[in-house]
Amino acid sequence: MLDVVFSHSYYYKFDTKQWNNKTPYPPLGTIYAASYLRENCLSVGLFDTNLLDDPKHVKLYLETHQPRFFVLYDDGFNYLTKMCLTTMRNAAFEMIKIAKKQNCCVIVCSSDSTDHYEKYLNGGADFIIQGEGEVTLKELLECIDNNGDTTQLKGIIYKNEKEIIKNPKRPVLKDLDMLPLPAWDLVDIQSYKDVWASGGNEFTLNIATTRGCPFKCNWCAKPIYGNRYNSHSPEYIVKHLKFLSDTYGVNRFWMCDDIFGLKPNWVQNFNIELQKEQLSISYYIQSRVDLLLKEDTIDALAESGLEEVWVGAESGSQSILDAMDKGTTVEQIYEATRLLKEKNISVAFFIQFGYLGETKEDIEMTIAMIKELVPDNIGVSVSYPLPGTKFYDKVKDDLKLKANWTDSDDLDMMFSGTYSSEYYRKLQRYVHKEFRKSQGFDNLKHLRFKKLNSILKLGYYVPSSFLDKIQLKTMVTNNA
Repeated sequence: MLDVVFSHSYYYKFDTKQWNNKTPYPPLGTIYAASYLRENCLSVGLFDTNLLDDPKHVKLYLETHQPRFFVLYDDGFNYLTKMCLTTMRNAAFEMIKIAKKQNCCVIVCSSDSTDHYEKYLNGGADFIIQGEGEVTLKELLECIDNNGDTTQLKGIIYKNEKEIIKNPKRPVLKDLDMLPLPAWDLVDIQSYKDVWASGGNEFTLNIATTRGCPFKCNWCAKPIYGNRYNSHSPEYIVKHLKFLSDTYGVNRFWMCDDIFGLKPNWVQNFNIELQKEQLSISYYIQSRVDLLLKEDTIDALAESGLEEVWVGAESGSQSILDAMDKGTTVEQIYEATRLLKEKNISVAFFIQFGYLGETKEDIEMTIAMIKELVPDNIGVSVSYPLPGTKFYDKVKDDLKLKANWTDSDDLDMMFSGTYSSEYYRKLQRYVHKEFRKSQGFDNLKHLRFKKLNSILKLGYYVPSSFLDKIQLKTMVTNNA
């Protein structure tokens, strides 16, 4: 018997786009919570759903281990869980029903359950943890075991006989180094390696150096860690990296922070600690162009092994960036891209179309920016209203038929934007083709024959994007 079985509700196979990438990451937030409980003398197990295809598989695991508590603890470091995809929500509900039939006390901690706690309580969950969960979960289990008073426990939501009780939130952790390293031993690392190998990708593990984000982009939700920003020390992170390198032979990492290296001199000190341990790694991050331009940040990133940075470029239109409260400028996007390329660091853009008030001219400026800067990769999406954001409040009256995407490739416009969902789906395909065209011509111009495949594909992308452009013009005319 186990005291606690942990699981989560993300299934890569339910999200075709993500599964086809063949780059799944273990549920980092989940194994942090498992490690914290285990350090506090509770026996724990992990039913990892990431690589599975049916929630019903949890039944046998629960029958075998007979836990008192079943904890659905989503990985808050996986940005996809913030999107509250309906396929994953339905999987969570099915697992909750199975666990209740096994007489488990069911506790849920996730972005979706924080935003939609009524649905989860009505679906059978006993308690919802709002926000950051490790300390709250430990105290909740102690309270239940001791027949304590849950009305005094911060950070939980539950039902009594008459109503839903929502207790005050718990402050976020400030000293992240008090957490033990995640319980990596609960993860079948080889199964992840096999999937990465099947896609021809170099195996990479995910770690987080921080929690939260202090910036106020008005479309970005922060249901777990809030608008605060707290950081592990460089020493803790290098210890974590060394453990993963020594134990699993992994030296490539996805630093899955919302914003990497925000704390002054953190990146520089991180580089120093890596040199002390003689630890050679490669990694990729998410960051902001304004932060990258501070002091010698890019130099320190390059020296420490940075391979690629994804920046929230969002738009080539300053008016759209300002409407988003992004706090960056188009000029900073250009300058950061130039400096990163000089250091042979790959640059990738997150691009967002469909924001309120976007015009045809705004779209054209964004496409022009991509073609001129020729990033190494792009991720194109449409604006997505997340509960708890100013953007959501502006469009919530439109969200009557659909308030969540089914999967990450959905791209439905769920509010009344400038153009239709069909237009933006076509636009996404067109922008990707224009991007590949720009790469092909850039490789041809600089005689990069190692990129011959990119050059040869111009024979497809040139005519195909031309046809897409004609169709987009027709859509705009019909829309008018």
